[in-house]
Amino acid sequence: MNKIIVIPVLLLFMAGCQMDRPMNENVLRYVDPFIGTGFHGHTFPGATVPFGMVQVSPDTHIMGWDASSGYHYPDAVIYGFSHTHLSGTGIGDMGDVSLLPFSGDPQKKPVASFSKSSEKATPGYYSVYLDNYGVKVELTANKRVGYQMYTYDNNNSRKVMLDLGHILQPNWGHKMVENNMTVVNDYTVEGTQRTSGWAANHLIAYRIEFSEPIVGYTIVENGVNKGVLKKIKTKEAQVYFTFRNSDQPLIVKVALSPVSIHGAVLNMDVEGKTWDFDKVYANSVAKWKDALSGIRIKTTDQTVKKNFYTALYHSLIAPYTYQDIDGHFLGMNKKVMQAPKEYVNHTAYSLWDTFRALYPLLTIIHPEKAKEWSENLVQKYREGGILPKWPLASNYTGTMDGYPAAAIIADAITKGLVKDRLKDALDAATFSSVYQPSIVERYKGTREVDIMTRHFYFKDKYGFIPADSISESVSWGLEMAYYDWCTAQIAKAAGDDKVYQEYMDKSTWYKKYYDPGTGLMRGKMADGSWRTPFRPKYSSHQKSDYVEGTAWQWSFFVPQDIPGLIKLHGSKKQFETMLDSLFTTSSEVEGEHASGDITGLIGQYAHGNEPSHHMAYLYNWTDSPWKTQKYVDSILYNFYLPVPEGIVGNEDCGQMSAWYVLSSLGLYQVCPGKPEFTFGRPIVDEAEMKVHGGVFRIVVKNNSRRNKYIKEVSLNGKKLNALFISYDDIRKGGTLEFVMTGNKDEAFVP
Repeated sequence: MNKIIVIPVLLLFMAGCQMDRPMNENVLRYVDPFIGTGFHGHTFPGATVPFGMVQVSPDTHIMGWDASSGYHYPDAVIYGFSHTHLSGTGIGDMGDVSLLPFSGDPQKKPVASFSKSSEKATPGYYSVYLDNYGVKVELTANKRVGYQMYTYDNNNSRKVMLDLGHILQPNWGHKMVENNMTVVNDYTVEGTQRTSGWAANHLIAYRIEFSEPIVGYTIVENGVNKGVLKKIKTKEAQVYFTFRNSDQPLIVKVALSPVSIHGAVLNMDVEGKTWDFDKVYANSVAKWKDALSGIRIKTTDQTVKKNFYTALYHSLIAPYTYQDIDGHFLGMNKKVMQAPKEYVNHTAYSLWDTFRALYPLLTIIHPEKAKEWSENLVQKYREGGILPKWPLASNYTGTMDGYPAAAIIADAITKGLVKDRLKDALDAATFSSVYQPSIVERYKGTREVDIMTRHFYFKDKYGFIPADSISESVSWGLEMAYYDWCTAQIAKAAGDDKVYQEYMDKSTWYKKYYDPGTGLMRGKMADGSWRTPFRPKYSSHQKSDYVEGTAWQWSFFVPQDIPGLIKLHGSKKQFETMLDSLFTTSSEVEGEHASGDITGLIGQYAHGNEPSHHMAYLYNWTDSPWKTQKYVDSILYNFYLPVPEGIVGNEDCGQMSAWYVLSSLGLYQVCPGKPEFTFGRPIVDEAEMKVHGGVFRIVVKNNSRRNKYIKEVSLNGKKLNALFISYDDIRKGGTLEFVMTGNKDEAFVP
């Protein structure tokens, strides 16, 4: 930075309760955006604001799985600084509008080298020094405009490459379809680009403004020098801009629009007015401080603080805003639409992952966002004809199983966050729950057709999904039973008793996959026989009976009916024994093509992937809830570390991080759609959360690494006789107090 920015920390008073100073510190200093950029966390370190459309970040990795976010910590080269990225996903896309400053006359397309010691990343800011070009690069952003500032060592050779062919994961089917660029004047470049990848039809429009006049430029298309052209339509070209000699930093502003150049111009006019880089950065810092103020913790463990606030930061990146400042956005029908008042269109919903912890967390600390997203998903049904699973850039991707949007909608409704147009929500859920030939026909010939698979057809034809008819049958069957239960809750709220009963009946179909001989959920053939041979530790990515996992990792997914699952096992004791086996059996995963998502193993529990995330909490339904506390403690301290490799699997748009945030507070919602949280193992000493009623305070007495077990728990001074608390009790504020012990024999048993 050119100057030090000092932003005062404001004292915060909530509901007449003043936070003590340690809980009132500037928590941004504990956020490390590099956490998760190593191993397979797939996060990015660049600059963004909470739920912002722009994520300007360095692209160091453009090929393979570890290019999902464009950045992989071990890398030492930078291909460019692009303006759109995905945080923690297992599939890559984006990398739109890439710029790279350089010096000299390149014989081939420039690639920068850098040392890790020169990198710095904090919320809303990133910087690095490009060794081979002698340029310091600084990045910041607001919601729709990215800022880049270049300080050159060689004032006589100040150049910038706009790489019109740049995309992430081109070897995984992502391709540039078309790029139209116009040099508007000596300061301005505009254009649109269309790519096809995970998002099959992705349009982005942009306006680039330089703080100094362009004194010359050259266009090189597919290695051929085209000279000076005012306009170019291409799939692969680089534009090399030259600027005058100067010892002043060169600043570049890039405004994006998912609709049109006109939209990008409007976004620039409103959000890109200033050339003051430091002012934009200060505004970004203020937005992050406000967003992160939803929870404040007190602990003497600096590792916990760093993990906690970084996890909270990662929980507030996606879904991100996807409409222009004037309210125009591209609908799922690929038509330009005008948002009604107070409506904000979003994209990058990793629903299959995030319904489990991210959305439950946001219903507490940002309920207005949870409401907004629930309504946004129903609107996407109106636009595209069906609820999305993983909508990206106004495209259906069809990624993952079932119809998980129902879980988000049901949770918002049962928590009282959405009270209007419940019939619309029910229509969206019921339509999306069954096989729809009209949807197949509508999206025929496009990648979006994957939104409707034959799993839906087989489920209703047989009452289960036959393993010899389609792959991943067990996972789909179990998940669909849960989503059908969610639809039943929507129907109940909408007053439709008939649909409620129909979907409650469907929610019990999980029982058809239970094999009493093994105690596990197992693939069933169309004739009713079990698939043989049965290998419960076997995985074959996208080709076995299980999604990204084994039989062990799926046999406990019945969040909607845990008493029913226990009954299948015969008794609470037998169910507990199966849970013990899950956590203590060999961690070997069989199969030559086992899913790479199976990471972070304790026995066959795999914390690196979402289907396992609720399992440690299932002991709260047994006579040994201390085991929940034991395993949650182990996960919190061993699978989350304040280093680049510190997340044990794909971060998945906030899910891995939200699990940490909730669990470190001692809370987890096992069944979204049922507005209650269960208790785990709090590792903070105190916490305060802003809620509708003022402040919800958590106090943990006798907390230490040794004292991992809950001895007693009380709410507002009254001892609880169960390990559960309602959402309403949290939302109206109060004090939840845990008393901890190091002796499991003293642990509280309801």
